[in-house]
Amino acid sequence: MGLAGTEVAKEAADMVLTDDDFAAIEAAVEEGRGVFDNLVKFITWTLPTNFGEGLVIMAAIVAGATLPITALQILWINMTTAVFLGLMLAFEPIEPGVMRRAPRAPGTPILSKALIGRIVLVSVLLLAGSFGLFLLAQARGHTLAEARTVAINVFVVVETFYLFNCRSLERSALRIGLFSNPAIWYGVATMAVLQLALTYVPLMNRLFATAPIGGQAWLEIFAVGLASLLVVGVEKRFLNRRQGHR
Repeated sequence: MGLAGTEVAKEAADMVLTDDDFAAIEAAVEEGRGVFDNLVKFITWTLPTNFGEGLVIMAAIVAGATLPITALQILWINMTTAVFLGLMLAFEPIEPGVMRRAPRAPGTPILSKALIGRIVLVSVLLLAGSFGLFLLAQARGHTLAEARTVAINVFVVVETFYLFNCRSLERSALRIGLFSNPAIWYGVATMAVLQLALTYVPLMNRLFATAPIGGQAWLEIFAVGLASLLVVGVEKRFLNRRQGHR
């Protein structure tokens, strides 16, 4: 006990309750589980971006095509999305029922096989969507800058949709409440403004080798993002049924 205990007892103890209330142990465990969950959510969200970027570059090299995204554009994607999208997962509230889980074994990997499979799935979706629309834009006669701008926006839009999937690793975004974490919406709004600037502001076009794109391109980009949201949602539901979750 931090208040009533002696100094000798406190120094010898593995745990010291500063308020002498045993309920603090339960509260600390609950908070710790919430923090750990949000860490896993962030890792599950951010890894497909890096894998997807690598797959796109590899696919272009193997196909002998022009790189869909440059090193500077990759840096833009990683820096902006990590801050304005991924970081917002740190503000996710603790999910209901977190204290009904069995204690996590110390040797358990941070990412389960199911989450690793989900990361691979989203990486492939990013590859197909980004590289596919990049090639389609070039086939339609668009400039390289326009095609690359499409590829960049595919990454950001898919990451945005996937962010809502990662708000809960088991439940759907609708079940946990679309507005239970307002920080998500502030981040998405900021990211949208930044992407519009990257696409349409002349200074940004010169710095990042981008170019304005039309409405049809945006419809196709958002179609890819929506498809990724639905695919991951179906995958999550399938896993829950197989594991006996409702």
